[in-house]
Amino acid sequence: MQSRTSSTTPPARTGGRPRSAAADAAILEATRQGLVELGWSKLTLGAVATRAGVAKTTLYRRWAGKSELVVDAVAELFDELEVPDRGSLAADIEGVVLQFAVLLGRPETKTALMAVVAESTTDEPLRDRIRASIVDRQKRLVLAGRKRAQERGELPAEPDTVAAARTADLIFDVIAGAVVHRALVSAEPVDEEWARRFTLLLLGGLAAAAAQT
Repeated sequence: MQSRTSSTTPPARTGGRPRSAAADAAILEATRQGLVELGWSKLTLGAVATRAGVAKTTLYRRWAGKSELVVDAVAELFDELEVPDRGSLAADIEGVVLQFAVLLGRPETKTALMAVVAESTTDEPLRDRIRASIVDRQKRLVLAGRKRAQERGELPAEPDTVAAARTADLIFDVIAGAVVHRALVSAEPVDEEWARRFTLLLLGGLAAAAAQT
């Protein structure tokens, strides 16, 4: 997973205390560590508050429940991902795939992600939050990589914005699905050789699809 400036002055606060970035960071970190050590079933907002050194009311003002809190804790980790500029589209894809695999290998990422995905199978609002806070937010990586490749002349411009959005969604699903399955479901390594072969397959599929349009 950028700030936007506005020419209008934001309205003054009418009540309540301002949010503390330090408190938010401590809460999200405590949530991830609590999941690793306690597991989903034993993790409570009270336990998180104790670990973070904040009052329980601080959590309740920010998050409606455990599910929402854990999703935000996971989303913060995925915001660390960036598309590296390695000189070519293929190398850029390999770079982000390897970054993604390293992130998934961290205990706090693995535990938190698997927990919220499992819980979301019976919780539609949670699925919506995962989609908005993690999936849709991280599609920025595909858009950034495509824009850079177009600027290099490796990919053509896509004047049809609807078709371009569908392609971006598909690319994200293929990359995220393959890496998550390989790393977390099959528990196989995502190394440089696998990333290279995967990237060749992806680019070959994209070229074939483009030739049919």
